[in-house]
Amino acid sequence: MFGIVRPCSHRLGEGLKAQWMAHLCGLCLALRKDHGQFARVVTNYDGLLLSVLTEAQTDVRSAERRTAGPCALRGLRTASVTQGDGARLAAAVSLVLASAKVRDHVADGDGLLARRPVAAAARRVAAGWDRAGAQGGSAVGFDTDVLVAAVDRQLALETLAGPGTPLLTVTEPTETATAAAFAHTAVLAGRPANAAPLAEVGRLFGRLAHLLDAVEDRHADAVSGAWNPLTTTGTPLTEARRLADDALHGIRLALGSLFRIGPAGIGGAAGPTATPARSEKEALRGAESTEAKLAHLLLVHELRRSVDRAFGAVPTCAAHQPGQGPRPGVPPLFTPTLQPPKPKPPRGFLPGCGAFLALCCTCRMCCAAEFEGPWSRKRREGCCQFCDCDCPCDGCGGCDGCDGCDCCCPCDGC
Repeated sequence: MFGIVRPCSHRLGEGLKAQWMAHLCGLCLALRKDHGQFARVVTNYDGLLLSVLTEAQTDVRSAERRTAGPCALRGLRTASVTQGDGARLAAAVSLVLASAKVRDHVADGDGLLARRPVAAAARRVAAGWDRAGAQGGSAVGFDTDVLVAAVDRQLALETLAGPGTPLLTVTEPTETATAAAFAHTAVLAGRPANAAPLAEVGRLFGRLAHLLDAVEDRHADAVSGAWNPLTTTGTPLTEARRLADDALHGIRLALGSLFRIGPAGIGGAAGPTATPARSEKEALRGAESTEAKLAHLLLVHELRRSVDRAFGAVPTCAAHQPGQGPRPGVPPLFTPTLQPPKPKPPRGFLPGCGAFLALCCTCRMCCAAEFEGPWSRKRREGCCQFCDCDCPCDGCGGCDGCDGCDCCCPCDGC
């Protein structure tokens, strides 16, 4: 499973973790229902944000839940999962973007994809996912052509880019694609006035996704000779971090224009008559929507931690670093100067599929404390595991009970 927003269970708390899992499982089941079992391999953490945002803007959510049967990835437990247009939009977008990822691996000649027969088979799979994504998008009124056009434009920009090319020129196609997907959640929720700020959130999220992927793959791409935007354009890490921090700030501001106090709660229509909240925290307290709290936690707090993790500035914590976590009342220690271990070379498409099936069949993807990503070979946390770090954040339940959004709760610093 891939994605840049990978929250730890102890920072979500029981209630928000259940909601997050409902969206993750809802995305997986929507892929299976509409596109077949094999399509479930494109389930990803970032795609479920579309489902979360759709429900965060909707007053009635009970009709969008159903009880799913036992699943090996949930330890053979039943669960309440999302359904409806939000999950179907997430499925359609995930298919198209996964198709683009496969074609990118083919273009780079990663692993077995350097062989013509394997590359041809991968292209057929990608083409099938494109068609399935277009069909799924059409069912919810979303034209996936904007995503396909962005992918094609990305390939052209990568060919023309060189030293001195502005990095934001290279990230523009990704920004355009995610902006369109995020804005469509407002259409599905019946809140067209929210489309503009959500498009801004999506644009900046796409920028972050592109930047963090480039930062995390920089060393591996240098070894394999694969294309990397930072290396190609000659952009230093300090500039990449500045752009990432600007994107985080922009996302926070755009969400602030959506979070209102009033009868509509968070996700209410933004307009000249709406009274803006004094802070996002006040808006969260004034809203009854658990989905809005989840959206805020994922797109503000967890996204910030994803940036810190990519740039090697994650605080020492038993959940993320080897060794004992900090004691309550003791300031966290940052270890950005530690040299990361040499990354393992990623698997090709077909070996990665085999590893994915092995992880699914053995339930390691869900029940293991951590496992090796099937394609990237990076460390991943089991999606049903609680992080047991010795931090004061255990049980804080997201942002409830905090004085201000800047600190949210002690878990932001653990």
